[in-house]
Amino acid sequence: MSDPAPPGGEPDADGLVRLHKLIAQSGIASRRKCEELMLAGRVEVDGAVVTRLGVKVDPTRAAIRVDGVRLPPRTPHVYLVLNKPRGVVSTMSDPEGRPCIGDLVADRPERLFHVGRLDTDTDGLLLLTNDGELAQRLAHPSYEVAKTYVAEVTGVVRPATRHQLLAGVVLDDGPVRCDAVTVRASHGERSIVEVVLHEGRNRIVRRMLDHVGHPVRRLTRTGLGAVTLGSLRAGQLRTLAGDELGPLLDSAQL
Repeated sequence: MSDPAPPGGEPDADGLVRLHKLIAQSGIASRRKCEELMLAGRVEVDGAVVTRLGVKVDPTRAAIRVDGVRLPPRTPHVYLVLNKPRGVVSTMSDPEGRPCIGDLVADRPERLFHVGRLDTDTDGLLLLTNDGELAQRLAHPSYEVAKTYVAEVTGVVRPATRHQLLAGVVLDDGPVRCDAVTVRASHGERSIVEVVLHEGRNRIVRRMLDHVGHPVRRLTRTGLGAVTLGSLRAGQLRTLAGDELGPLLDSAQL
């Protein structure tokens, strides 16, 4: 963050931009309103409240928050959500010639990484990016990004089973528990269950539900942190919205 700059609001030679202009460009409000937000102490840069008008910041590096909400930085990177169909392998190429993620983004010019994996028989949300650092951090268990799944399972899921999943179960490779479990519907001998957990172990949701007596018939990942699948159809891509990217960068401590 720098001292107030000369009038004009254009980037300096070193790339700095007026803070109120940058906030306005993110769609929060008009420039005048953004000035009022700053004067009211509702704007932070890198953890410090900024009330001086005319302050300039680096738009590619500054962590800017308005009312506590992180704004996405200007970046050359792309951040995409893919609704991976069932039967597609979570790799960018496959030596066996099976359908893979790379086939779905073959027309993209960037070299993309997928954040984590989904089983071949699991569909739903995968994050794709050319931001290697973000991909690496989000895939690391120490950052504990919440993942949301919707599972169609055999049997009627009783309240006692829900409490068991919340309390935790012990699998062959150690204990695991859900952060949230919601039974969305039950029809005869089938139930629709939404589970939220931070674990990323192989087939962890399937193994948990099988362990408590409810084998998974179909599994979809619908959320990763603040990012949701929404109405995206199988095989489709979309760019992350600003209100998704900011929290995602926060969760990776970037």
